Amino acid sequence: MKKLLFVLIVVILNYPVFAQSNDVWTSFPNKDTTLVGFKDKNGIIKIQPKFNGFTIARKFENIIAVSEEENGKWKNYYLTKQGKIVGRDSLFVFDNGPDCENEGFIRFTDRKTDKMGIFNAEGKIVIPAHYSGLTKVRNGLIIALKDAEKQQDGEHFFWKGGKEFLIDINNKILIENFTYSNELNFYSLEKTKEPNKDETRDNFLGVDGMYYSFINYDKEFKHWLKNTFLTNLTKTSLEKHSFDKITYWKEPKGWISESKTMFVHHNYNLIKLRLQQLNSPKTDYFISSDGLNQFIYESEEYEIYFNNCHESKDWMYPTMDIVINPKNKTENGQDHFEFLRTENGYKLISVSLKTDNLK
Repeated sequence: MKKLLFVLIVVILNYPVFAQSNDVWTSFPNKDTTLVGFKDKNGIIKIQPKFNGFTIARKFENIIAVSEEENGKWKNYYLTKQGKIVGRDSLFVFDNGPDCENEGFIRFTDRKTDKMGIFNAEGKIVIPAHYSGLTKVRNGLIIALKDAEKQQDGEHFFWKGGKEFLIDINNKILIENFTYSNELNFYSLEKTKEPNKDETRDNFLGVDGMYYSFINYDKEFKHWLKNTFLTNLTKTSLEKHSFDKITYWKEPKGWISESKTMFVHHNYNLIKLRLQQLNSPKTDYFISSDGLNQFIYESEEYEIYFNNCHESKDWMYPTMDIVINPKNKTENGQDHFEFLRTENGYKLISVSLKTDNLK
């Protein structure tokens, strides 16, 4: 694979009174679990518990969003590893939670304008609050919405219209009219003079006249499913393309995890029969993408697939759920086969069948 065009290098200064940049602090609660603080890798307390539940970061790498009570009043801000406070009352909040750092950058909101910007690891503004919307930084790239019109819907507001761009962390426009998509792998960027002919890639013409292409997760998975996975449904192949543990639903216990070897050994014939349906054009099924469920996959081996706030890193490790509808429309239920994109390709990680036949 070609080297990526953009490689993000974040330089973090080392101060003698703080930990080295590779020392990720972890959160810990006070005695009644109402407040959290942070310890270094040696268990030395760096920040006594004083932040409330709105501080969702489990790990403190460079910069986090925090909230605390002082003299009966709540205050929130961004805190760097060096103890610098920035962005007071400027937390970017989405889905009832503040933003979490990615690649050493974190988003903020200017409350006067409701526009968004980005801080770097040192708490410096690298993207000014001129945008209606910004994605997380992914491989040094951001999808930005500008000049949208604010619309009110009851207690909430949203942005309508505007123009979308792909920009870099230096606020340089790379691609105009770049429509937002969750399906693009920004870490697969290739830049060429002509459109990339790889059928799993999407091409975009940059402002510099070059073509920027990204792997499309949906296209990639469907290509792999058709040309690799379904062509060889042997027991050995199924185990090869499975995660180390398979999680499956079993009444009345609910979700159960079992080694892939044991799961395939016990359920191979049934799984093969259900998956072979995908080779028939008459099979009614669809594929949806999401991220790993943080409430099901909680053990250590899944840690790489979540960020410092234990949110699924679906922009790097999406899940692809094959949902097979029953042949008889009068039947209820569906068969689900969920695959996780890993560093070693797509792996079957979860199975749920409409009939409770799994062993």
